[in-house]
Amino acid sequence: MSIDWITVGAQIGNFLVLVWLLKRFLYRPILDGIDAREREISTRMGEAARVEAAAEKQKAEYEARIEALQASRAETLEAAREAAEKERREMLAEARRKIDREQAERAAQRAEDARAYRAELQKTGAEALLSLTRKALTDLADETLESRIVARAVARLPEVADRLHGEPQYAVAVTRNPLPEDVRAGLRDALNRLAPGAQLSFETDETRSPGLSLKLGSVQIDWTISDYLEDLEAMLDKAMDDLPAGSARDDG
Repeated sequence: MSIDWITVGAQIGNFLVLVWLLKRFLYRPILDGIDAREREISTRMGEAARVEAAAEKQKAEYEARIEALQASRAETLEAAREAAEKERREMLAEARRKIDREQAERAAQRAEDARAYRAELQKTGAEALLSLTRKALTDLADETLESRIVARAVARLPEVADRLHGEPQYAVAVTRNPLPEDVRAGLRDALNRLAPGAQLSFETDETRSPGLSLKLGSVQIDWTISDYLEDLEAMLDKAMDDLPAGSARDDG
């Protein structure tokens, strides 16, 4: 078989022309479109990267703000807890002080009540004792007891000499019962030494307390059971008044 080299050359020439035409009018627009699309994609990817970077930055800022808020919240909670704890301690301390004051006031009040009760009890006891003593002495008093009181009064007459003013001319001895003659004689002798020349008379009064009431002019001196009991009552009152406030025992 023989080869027609002219036809082969013509086919090759036609192929090269076809290739040139394809490249010139078909491949080039396609390649240009592909390049434009790649540039557009690259641009969009760049914009997406910038948006992503901005989003990451904003995210980091938000996270930092959240951390700051959490830290501030923790500090606020800690400050509130410390303030509440301080207030609780102050309230407890004030409550303890108040309790201590109230306990001290109640203790003082109990001590005062105990002292007042003890004083009242002592006063009542003293009054009862005086009343019973007065009744017993009055019931048991007879001429002998009254004579002894008068004899004791005669011995104490010099003690009241400074109470006599001037020279009394008259004297009256008043008793509940008539005095024996020897007692009357002793009273006359004593009065004569105290007020020489004074006339002494004797009287009786069944309603009076046993003892002697001696009237010398304008002066009257009494030595009766009631006077002794009044002196005893005054001594008891003074003893109770002098009782120290802290001596009362607090039984509460």
